[in-house]
Amino acid sequence: MANHKSAVKRARQNEKRRERNKIVRTGIKNVTKNVRLVAQKKEDSEIVLKTLNNAKSVIDKAAKKGVIHKNTASRKISRLTKLVNKAAA
Repeated sequence: MANHKSAVKRARQNEKRRERNKIVRTGIKNVTKNVRLVAQKKEDSEIVLKTLNNAKSVIDKAAKKGVIHKNTASRKISRLTKLVNKAAA
């Protein structure tokens, strides 16, 4: 356990950040899963694009907050877009 007052505060802050980051990462996983499911079912193109845009938004926000690296966000978006385009063709 931390011995200094500042170290105790830092531990509290780290725990809050860990919980917040966990929620955001789970959100990324969920939207990615939704895009994959919708693309696999080959539903209406409007629905597919809507879910893809939602996923892009969630991933970009996570990168902006610093939860994931910007290149990781870019890679995830690129792969999802590629998948949707492949399903549409």
